[in-house]
Amino acid sequence: MPALAPAELAQRLSSGLLSFPVTHFDADLAFDEGAYREHLQWLSGFPVAGLFAAGGTGEGFSLTGAEMDTVVRAAVDEVAGKVPVLAPATGGMASAIEQATAARAAGADGILLMPPYLTESGQPGLAEHVSRVCASVPELGVVVYSRAHAVLRDDTVELVAERNPNLVGFKDGVGNIEQMTRTYARVGDRLMYIGGLPTAETFALPLLQLGVTTYSSAIFNFVPQFAVEFYDAVRAQDHAEVYRRLREFVIPTSTSATACPGTPSRSSRVACPRSGARPARSARR
Repeated sequence: MPALAPAELAQRLSSGLLSFPVTHFDADLAFDEGAYREHLQWLSGFPVAGLFAAGGTGEGFSLTGAEMDTVVRAAVDEVAGKVPVLAPATGGMASAIEQATAARAAGADGILLMPPYLTESGQPGLAEHVSRVCASVPELGVVVYSRAHAVLRDDTVELVAERNPNLVGFKDGVGNIEQMTRTYARVGDRLMYIGGLPTAETFALPLLQLGVTTYSSAIFNFVPQFAVEFYDAVRAQDHAEVYRRLREFVIPTSTSATACPGTPSRSSRVACPRSGARPARSARR
């Protein structure tokens, strides 16, 4: 059984900044567990509300099932209950269910349900996909990720929220303010909302007005103190400080290469962990 019930998981996640640590690889592109654990240990020194193992930096579709299980188990073991750990469920329905049940066995607290791989599904199909995965792990809280070819309309979000008690969160990877307004008007506080764009900081203030109280920060991987302070400024609605920091750091960073110098990269969102730490390699494709 997970340490956190779905409702408690939602409460924890909505209380602060969310971390999506990059997954480390060695020179042969095998999972570098030592470097990954070192990175998690460093990040754990900063206040964070949740950790998404093998999450939004591309690893989900790049890792084998065994590798994904190893990454999730390493994260669960390393944080030792200090922070909720969510594991990914990716690909088609059968794969997503298999990964979700493996995550439950590994001790994860919840699931981030990624879009089905390259399937331009209609809304009924997406609703069925979400519902089948939720039903496979009723003990775990599930956050559905709406983006790319799997964008859930407001009526679909309402439907899956009604069907699935353990669906606790909606992660937006689109940034359509009108659509988010419609979704919140239909669903309200039934779900917690996560800003999930690669440049989530630039949308943080307007989305806060719609009930999106937290977001996933790629910047947290390499300048966590900045990410924490920026998040605090957003929650305080200190507009002047938010825009000052956007001008000075977030916008220049998001429009430049973020891969570690000298490190082969296949993902535009890979960031250097910290000075002196072994660099993170992008997910294999």
